[in-house]
Amino acid sequence: MANILVVEDQRLIAGVLKETLEIEGYRVTTILNGEDAVQFALRETPHLIILDIMLPGIDGYEVIRQLRSHPKSMHIPIIILSALGEPADKIRAYECDVDGYVTKPYDTDELLARVHRQLRRAQQNYLSPLTDLPGGLQVVRAINYKLGKMKPWSILYLDLDNFKAFNDVYGFLAGNDMILLVGRICQNVVYKYGNSDDFVGHVGGDDFVVLTTPDRVNTLCMHVTARYKEESTTLYRPEDLRCGSISGVDREGQPYQFPLVSLSIGVVNNQIYMPHSIQEVSYLAAEAKRHAKQSTSNISCISPQYDKAHPESMSSATSSSPFLLSPSFSFATHTNAFHDLVPLAEDNILAEYEVS
Repeated sequence: MANILVVEDQRLIAGVLKETLEIEGYRVTTILNGEDAVQFALRETPHLIILDIMLPGIDGYEVIRQLRSHPKSMHIPIIILSALGEPADKIRAYECDVDGYVTKPYDTDELLARVHRQLRRAQQNYLSPLTDLPGGLQVVRAINYKLGKMKPWSILYLDLDNFKAFNDVYGFLAGNDMILLVGRICQNVVYKYGNSDDFVGHVGGDDFVVLTTPDRVNTLCMHVTARYKEESTTLYRPEDLRCGSISGVDREGQPYQFPLVSLSIGVVNNQIYMPHSIQEVSYLAAEAKRHAKQSTSNISCISPQYDKAHPESMSSATSSSPFLLSPSFSFATHTNAFHDLVPLAEDNILAEYEVS
């Protein structure tokens, strides 16, 4: 069921729109001014926005500008519903990148047709068809947005380990349930413990990203891993949970015990070294995730001198500023006990977590 935000300062019109859309099966929130609309959109990420132009405080054009400039909201379809019906008004709105323009008094059938179309278009072009989270292109835009800012940021790169074995044994529908679970946990944890404009994206397959700030990393990782450990148990057969492994067949057709699916989280931030491109961010995130997957103990370290450990990568990444990394950590939480996550060093740029 899609969530729709109606931004309309006339309470009567807002009430009629809410009732009409709810009859169609949508969840509807009405807001009377532009400032609150922007904050709500960044926090709740509605599937579609119906927006008036003439609002108290900032007008509809400024609302559009702010939402289109932020990666968390830039993909949300916006339909203008306004009494301003001159061609110049419509042209200005479309130049601001709105998705539709309906004039008051409006025809209900026309408005609903536009709503249906824009929701389908957003689903097809911007969102993961499985999780309804922003997909590949939106993830790239969100990371590039962070790279363009001087403020501290952190990227959590989440990946499921041994997922293929689980998918092969339990079937693709159970695999989808596992992916949906991780996406739902990420959304809920970020909503409760993250910043209002933190970004959650589905890269594809069993990979997810969370864009946040360094001060939220420990809390987010701790709660994501704890909830995954608890809630993923419902996806296994009781006998597999008792054994702590999945009974399957390897590539040679021989019986084999596969580990339960674990969740790895690689963390990259810009507190020591400022990555200059999404390619550098991607490489660092992959390294973080790789070390998390390789972790066999509660803590493992990567060499603080990144350029010594990976000299071949430095020439392509940067020729003037070496990656000087402080020690990074990997935390493993086993199925029989949940260990407290060791706090990250304040100057850490790259860390890994793993929960199984």
